[in-house]
Amino acid sequence: MEQLRLPTEEEVRAAIREGEDAVITLVASLVKVIEVLATRQQALEDQIRKNSGNSGKPPSSDGFNRPAPKSLRKRSRKKSGGQAGHVGYTLKAVEKPEHVEVHAVEQCTHCQSSLKEVQVNRYEKRQVFDVPRVRVEVTEHQVEVKDCPHCGASNRGEFPAGVTQPVQYGDEIKAQMVYFNHYQMLPLERTAEVFETLYGQTISEGTIVEAGQEVSRHISGANDAIRQHLTENEAVVHFDETGVRVERQLQWLHSASTERLTCYAVHPKRGHLAMDAIGILPNLRGRAMHDDWMSYFKYPIQHGLCNAHHLRRLKFLEERYPQKWVGQMADLLVVIKKAVEKAQAASRTCLSRKKRIDFEKEYDRLVKQGLRVNGPPKRPEGQPIKRGRIKQSPAKNLLDEFKLHKEFVLAFMYDFKVPFDNNQAERDVRMMKVKQKISGCFRSIHGAEVFCQVRGYISTARKNGQHVLDVLRLAFTGTPYLPDFVAISA
Repeated sequence: MEQLRLPTEEEVRAAIREGEDAVITLVASLVKVIEVLATRQQALEDQIRKNSGNSGKPPSSDGFNRPAPKSLRKRSRKKSGGQAGHVGYTLKAVEKPEHVEVHAVEQCTHCQSSLKEVQVNRYEKRQVFDVPRVRVEVTEHQVEVKDCPHCGASNRGEFPAGVTQPVQYGDEIKAQMVYFNHYQMLPLERTAEVFETLYGQTISEGTIVEAGQEVSRHISGANDAIRQHLTENEAVVHFDETGVRVERQLQWLHSASTERLTCYAVHPKRGHLAMDAIGILPNLRGRAMHDDWMSYFKYPIQHGLCNAHHLRRLKFLEERYPQKWVGQMADLLVVIKKAVEKAQAASRTCLSRKKRIDFEKEYDRLVKQGLRVNGPPKRPEGQPIKRGRIKQSPAKNLLDEFKLHKEFVLAFMYDFKVPFDNNQAERDVRMMKVKQKISGCFRSIHGAEVFCQVRGYISTARKNGQHVLDVLRLAFTGTPYLPDFVAISA
């Protein structure tokens, strides 16, 4: 950062003694200092005023100054609560309860006569739903050992598959270990506490870790198949990345996902080195949906840009640099979005050619209007020449993106398979941040990789309507769940 220097009192007095030209030169130098300070102040104020509602900052960074949530949806006139015809989740009686307890009437409350032998007129019923007290059950497997009476050879029976140790945990309890630790994201200590509290069984943290590692080994083939399917067969794949702490160091969690598939990976880098190593983007046949992180544009593929990010950035500009084109561009993006939704509701596959042209013209007009009032930045007179381009205003940066990537900004208008935003990726990443809030950082890179594998597997299963415990049980049996539209390559 450029060091600013103010004239000393002696230098001011010397300029006055030298005459008018020296004073003018001194004042000009002070004006330059003021301009630099004003620029820095504006940049700092911009940074302070950014939040999750007007920028790409995560909601967790808002603190107590979190803005009130706003939505593109109009306020509904419906009353709060369940609507007419809504299928609720009210507790309902079952036809065949597991247990029936009859409470007899043995004496008349009026005359105290015995009613033991009196016939029952009817029964009034009330049902109580509860969970029985649970405990760990131990099954002992014994195999017979016999000596052949004819040849004397010793013969031994076979233990069931998977029963390999003198004492071991079964698939059900191991599935629950992984469920609490990887899905409910309880720390290892609290996961062990759950088993102590519920089952009276003391389980070490190492055992819980080993259960997660075992699942990771069993599902590696399924995750590879998901990764390949995302790369080769999906029309649109959502991408996002977020920082994670591994061994107290910053690393990056990368996600690639669709409505039905999820893939996670962790890498020391955020940019293209990580993306190359993960291997999806370099070979992607479909469109990559993402924010405007520059590393994505290193890949010569079709892109789609998140317009939720654009709306937040436009909101920030409207708050800090009010210009006419800003609000109009935000309104235009929302109008196009609604037009696309209306066309989809009418089972149409595209907008009319005239409507697309009209939207494009308005888009171009607003970009030109914005560029007229946000020209290229000029290097302040007297400032030393530095490498790289001169820092631009937030408005100019956004306008350049709108101009350069028009096709990707409006991809949702041209192709209805492309969504308006990248919310799918943000939802898939969000739970990984929740994990850090609950359990803290990862102790090792291997632990982070195991969590990514298991969590991606669980996320995919849930997107396809599967129960978490069911698919974890399948993993322990060596037959992990895989959606039927995903093929395992030979």
